[in-house]
Amino acid sequence: MSYFLHSGHLTIEGCKMSKSLKNFITIKDALRRYSSRQLRLAFLLHSWNATLDYSEQTMTEALHVEKILNEFFLTVKDLVRKQPEGAESYRKFLRREKELNARYLSIRSAVHEALCNSIDTPQVMTLLRELVGTCNVYIAESSPAANARLLQTVAQYVTHMLKVFGVVPSDDSIGFPLQQATGATDQEAVVMPYVTALAEFREQVRKLALETNTTPLLKSCDQLRDDTLVELGVRLEDKEGTTTVKLVGKEAILRERERERQVQEERVRVKEEQKRKMEEARRQREAQAAIPPQEMFRSQTDKFSSFDEQGVPTHDASGQPLSDKQQKKLRKLWQAQEKKYLEFRSRSGAGKTESTLGD
Repeated sequence: MSYFLHSGHLTIEGCKMSKSLKNFITIKDALRRYSSRQLRLAFLLHSWNATLDYSEQTMTEALHVEKILNEFFLTVKDLVRKQPEGAESYRKFLRREKELNARYLSIRSAVHEALCNSIDTPQVMTLLRELVGTCNVYIAESSPAANARLLQTVAQYVTHMLKVFGVVPSDDSIGFPLQQATGATDQEAVVMPYVTALAEFREQVRKLALETNTTPLLKSCDQLRDDTLVELGVRLEDKEGTTTVKLVGKEAILRERERERQVQEERVRVKEEQKRKMEEARRQREAQAAIPPQEMFRSQTDKFSSFDEQGVPTHDASGQPLSDKQQKKLRKLWQAQEKKYLEFRSRSGAGKTESTLGD
């Protein structure tokens, strides 16, 4: 695909793009922060003839969709590599496989209808995400006996649709390529047999270490997963009874870790901020409770001018007597403050004082 069409208006964080607003962003500027794939996904998530708002929220959604799709592709690739060769890889469809296949065919038909309806790419992307979600549920419920050939068929279809939209350069293989340069070596085809062999050996060592409770061996297995293979762009995911191998690329793994670190730091920041606000509110309540009820209204000279012997206001700031209804309301506030003050005195060890407000 040489061209990517968008005819609707483009806004930046909800505002018209303008040099005077200092929010003018060129394609080169956007590509310094996001990949062309991520930008195209952002466009696909919005109708081609509607306003597209280029914002943090828009790109966060595009990144989320990219991650969902990529994780699905990597998982399917791992299952395909593990399936038996030859006729043994073909298995009879059972109930779950029949349900998944029926849903796949239904979504294919719905995608065609959406494209015929003024090229409704947002609906197409919603359908593809639904299909991927259905497959993920099937994998979780059926693994390790999931039908890899059926999942491969679904993954190839999703890849094909992304190729039609220009998100991936080719649908010769499943998913997003590690390298998009023309004539680049198929790194995955060359590397994965060796990585898979290493992962299987590590899994055997890890199982033995768990059975014998050999901590140093477990640490070495974790180091291989978390450090050594990361430097080679490989992500291992240890699951019950198996290990999933995903060739992601070093930069992608480091970006994932950085995002996870930022998310964790934001969670800690929000938690600390909530804790600070709660502590501040507690101090304010304590400070308010420390005020004797006889003094609580006397500082409000902008509202009241005269008080009785207990400190309850009797006249407003202009010298006019307060109505019985107003005084009754103020006495209720006085009594509530008296209760808080007595509890404060009790907590502070000063003992309780007698109420000075008569019935």
